[in-house]
Amino acid sequence: MPSYDFALILSRPLYEEELDPLFDRTHGQVTVSIITEPQHADRPGNATASWHAATLAEAVMQVVAHLEAAAPGLHVRQVEADPLLTIRDIAERVRRSVESVRLSITGARGPGGFPASEMSTGGHRLWRWSKIAAWYDVDDPQLREARPTTQAINGWLALRDVVPDIAPTPEDVTSALSAVLTHVA
Repeated sequence: MPSYDFALILSRPLYEEELDPLFDRTHGQVTVSIITEPQHADRPGNATASWHAATLAEAVMQVVAHLEAAAPGLHVRQVEADPLLTIRDIAERVRRSVESVRLSITGARGPGGFPASEMSTGGHRLWRWSKIAAWYDVDDPQLREARPTTQAINGWLALRDVVPDIAPTPEDVTSALSAVLTHVA
């Protein structure tokens, strides 16, 4: 079964006492932002996961269920499945040395036009995997699956928040995505 990496935007960070139930449910495969003071509970939280499942949709829906069960009152708001990568992550994914990637970034190697970094955090730049894969001409089936899956699940998450009584079940969403992904991914 493939492993899918994705991030989730949460309605709030988790409290420290919610970490053990989440760990028990996910065996440490989900990392979350936490808060220690209640006045910070109105800020969005985030979670990252590396989850084994048959499809990205199944992986996301399983993690959503675990998060919401482990932390009552918490709601997943959005999913992002096009990860941000460090130079080391890029090197690993494209099977090149870190120095080779660094030289590509500076334009000393390759055709030039290396994608711009998306952000810088803690002195490290981060690049969007979809742009890097395109530049290196990497055909990543998970990326082809990611766009329609995240779009559909994000729509479902929004519908579930606005009109929960008519939102389809997670199983219905996963089933529908499985039926159409061969045509759109």
